[in-house]
Formats: sequence, structure tokens, C-alpha cells
Amino acid sequence: MQKMLLDLLMVLPQAKAMGPLNKVITDVTADSRTVRPGSLFICLKGAHVDGHKYIREAYAAGAACVVAEDEITDFPAGLTVIKVDDTRSAMSYIAPWFFDYPGKKMRLIGVTGTNGKTTTTNIIRTILHNAGYKVGLIGTINVMIEDEVSISHNTTPDVVDLEQILAKMAAAGCDYVVMEVSSHALALNRVAGCEYDVAVLTNITQDHLDFHQTFESYRQAKALLFKHLHEGVKTGKCAVFNSDDASSALIMKETKVPILTYGKDTINDIHPLYWKIEAKKMLLDLRTPAGDLHLDLRITGEFNMYNVMAAVAAMIAEKINIKVIENTLNSFKGVPGRFQLVEAGQPYTVIVDYAHTPDGLENVLNTARAITRGNLWAVFGCGGDRDNRKRPLMGELALRLADKVIVTSDNPRSEDPLLIMEEIVRGFGENTEGKEIHVISDRKEAISLALKMAEPQDVILIAGKGHENYQILKDKTIHFDDCEVVEEFWKNQV
Repeated sequence: MQKMLLDLLMVLPQAKAMGPLNKVITDVTADSRTVRPGSLFICLKGAHVDGHKYIREAYAAGAACVVAEDEITDFPAGLTVIKVDDTRSAMSYIAPWFFDYPGKKMRLIGVTGTNGKTTTTNIIRTILHNAGYKVGLIGTINVMIEDEVSISHNTTPDVVDLEQILAKMAAAGCDYVVMEVSSHALALNRVAGCEYDVAVLTNITQDHLDFHQTFESYRQAKALLFKHLHEGVKTGKCAVFNSDDASSALIMKETKVPILTYGKDTINDIHPLYWKIEAKKMLLDLRTPAGDLHLDLRITGEFNMYNVMAAVAAMIAEKINIKVIENTLNSFKGVPGRFQLVEAGQPYTVIVDYAHTPDGLENVLNTARAITRGNLWAVFGCGGDRDNRKRPLMGELALRLADKVIVTSDNPRSEDPLLIMEEIVRGFGENTEGKEIHVISDRKEAISLALKMAEPQDVILIAGKGHENYQILKDKTIHFDDCEVVEEFWKNQV
């Protein structure tokens, strides 16, 4: 892909150009390490790195132009400098322009919320695929263009990477893109250039307050997806809300497109007529505007009932055949790391789940409790360099809802794992019931202790990392997979 630099000024009419404009731009990047001949390099100012310091390195690598917000007077001859007021804002215009606005060429379904995004988007993707459409998926676990899979590094990529991914999907002939839309992406406008057709809200509970500072700010970031949904030229748009979540009623007021709701109450467009949660499956009958669904699901838990309803609502909005929806749901086997049952020959049940928020942990513990005949074990930690206010909340929940608790490390990052665990333990209070508690920093050792001590009829919930196969420590990232630890432990018992 290439563009004439002169045309960029139509996208940035207030910009000031210094240097020749009769150049061909062959790439856009904000990372000086990826600059190649013909690149347009955007100088971003971050918390630790200022791109303006790498202008000469970018030029040496072949950059044809740099976009800067600082006054640049001493730059190499032959390099073109585009001066803007804010490079991050400019990038949100440049990236969609360079890639020919791919987010307007396909049907886009955006799913936002604290919990449930990954399962909901994967269900939607599978239904659309079975309905005969070519589908792209952008999410926490991976990026998929039909069956081609690559690993994700952010829930929603930055605007340049996102536009590049969308361009590949458009070139591959995708009809739909299903996307997890994070609060960070909305607040930082990483989704610039994307015109969504359907927006889905799963729920909003405490998370990412290290970035947003307040719950209200966090909610307002999520609300941006719905406030701007009516903008653009596409038709047939719809907003989908979980009416059992308190934030839905507030955000609905700012939504200017037709709405579908889901929830337990019969006043909702999609609601359950009957459900029965079992250890390894769930029976669920749903009423929808397109007809009733009779589901014998391979996924379980009340939170998954909500994920299913959210996906069904989005598919009803897109007028997907009700039988395709039903048949797909009855064969859907779940997502790795989302209430994943690990079978390693053990006499008890082991579940691995990504739950890393108070609400997420509460949901999975309540679901696990419903299938527990013996003791319920909770093995979990909290990530470092993230909202520390949720740590004692998760400690309190774990002690209240589980019978035996093992506190361990998650991804401590730059923090001392012992201090993180101390903050979790504060939530235990006086432990008046005298429940069994262990605090073990080594995650493998912590999991192994539960595997060694559990009795038949027990359920062990290993929470926090889910699909992740790594652990981020202060000075390195190591391979670590909760499921592998369970399998290895039982392999050595044989």
C-alpha cells in the first residue's frame, strides 16, 4: 500500500509542512525500530519514550517523513517534517487514511465490557462463520482472519496496527469483523476510523482504575462506543445492552440507534425461559424476537448464560437465521482459559479461568460452588502495576465463597509479589470461620499444593491467567501455563 504525501495535508488541514511533499509513503509507524524506506514516522510522546528523540535514527532507516508536535528546526536535509498540535490525535486520522478506511468496508461488531468479551466474540464469530460469512476476529487471545491465527498483544491493538489488521481482513474478503473493544482503546481513540454496525455491552465492574482513576471515568470510556454508534453512513445499526447491569440504563440514554436488551426479566428482548446449570453443560431455553431457542450447551455457568444472550442479541440484530444460531450454540465448546475444565486423570475437578477482577472472580466461584460436592479451592493472585484497590476485594471474595484459599503470584511485573499478596490478604480480615489459607509466591508450587491436597468431590479453581502461557516478572517473561502445570503434575503421579 502507498499514498502520496501531498494528499496527507487534506487529512490534516491545520498541519504545517516543511520539506518536499512530492513523495510516496509506503508505510506508517510510530516505532522507530520498524521504520523502512518510504515510512512515515509519527513521533509519539509516551510515559517513558519520546519519539522526537529518534528522528535521526528514523531518517537513517529510510523515513520519508516524520510527523511531530515539537518544533523541529534541526532535521536532516531531504526529510519532510509535518508539524501538528498533537501527534497522537494526528495518528488517529493518518492511519485510517493510509489504509483506505477498511473499518468502513466490512460489517463491524464491537463487544465491550469488563468480563465476557472473549467468549461473546468467539460465539459471534462461530455463528457468522456457520452462516456462510467470511469473518475476522480481533481479541484478547488472538487475531483470526478466517482460520489464519496470530497472537494478540493487546485486547484492542493501537490504531496503526488495528488499521493494518483491518486492511488485511478487507483484502481477504471478510464480510464481518468481530472485535473486543477495550476501555483503553476507546479512551485513547485506538478505534479511530472504525464505523461499528453493532455494539454490545456485557457488563461494567471495577477494573483498570489504575488508568481511568474512577469507576465513572471507566464507564464513560465504555460509553463512547455507544455514543458514537449512530455516526457515519452505514445503515441497520443496533446497540445491545445487558439490562441486568446498572450501567446499561445510563448508557442507553446516550445511544441514538435501535436497541436490543437481554437479561433475566421477561421484559427483555432476549430472556431465559428455563435454565439448568450442570458440571459440564447447561440447558437453556431462550425467548428471542426471532423465535425460541432450545439449547443443550457444552459451556456452563450463569455468566455464560449472559454471554450466550449477548451473542444471540447481536445475531438477531444482524438477522442471522435462528436455526444457524441454535445449531452453532449447541456445538460450541468454549474458549481456552474461560471456565476451562482440565482433564488430566485426576479424581476431582480442576477449572482454569481468566477471572482477574472482583466481579469475574465472584462469578466463577459462584458457578464452581454450584457444581462442588466437596470443598471448593481458590488459587489466585493479582497482577502487578495494575489497580491495587481490587486486591483486598478479591481476597474477601475468595475467603467468603471458597472453602480453602491459596494466594499466589499472577504477573507481578515490576512489583514485589510478596507485597501484592499482602494486599490480597488484607481482605481476609479476621477469618472468623477459621478457613484454611496458604500464601505461596511460587505459582507452580501453589497450584501443586492444591492438586496434592484436594479430595475426590473437590473443585479447584485456578484463576487469573486463563489462556496466558507466560508470567511477567520484574526482569523477564517466562513460559507458564496453568493447564500445563496440572497436566504435568498428574503425569508424574502415574
